[in-house]
Amino acid sequence: MDKIKLGFAFLLLAAGIAGFYYLRDSAMVIRVISVLAGFVLAGVTIWFTTQGKQFYAYSRESSEETKKVIWPNRKETVQTTAIVFAFVVVMAIFLWLVDASLMLAMKYLMGQGD
Repeated sequence: MDKIKLGFAFLLLAAGIAGFYYLRDSAMVIRVISVLAGFVLAGVTIWFTTQGKQFYAYSRESSEETKKVIWPNRKETVQTTAIVFAFVVVMAIFLWLVDASLMLAMKYLMGQGD
């Protein structure tokens, strides 16, 4: 039964999108409402499936878990960001030096060196 509901939800979603193109001579608001209606009706249909209920439970639990996270304060965030930027700059310089060295070595090996 759930597969039938999911198929019906897919058809509702497709009908909303098809309505957007079918109503091409109508106002944009009507066309967007068509798509939104398709999404909402598909969502309501999916809500009554086992997968929809499992997804809702998973979303609720995920939201509860994010509330338990201890987020860094402003000072820690700025310090970490500064460290990341410094590392990126150092790595960029290192890679530039390696590239320039290899290019110079290739020039000498190919006899194009000065």
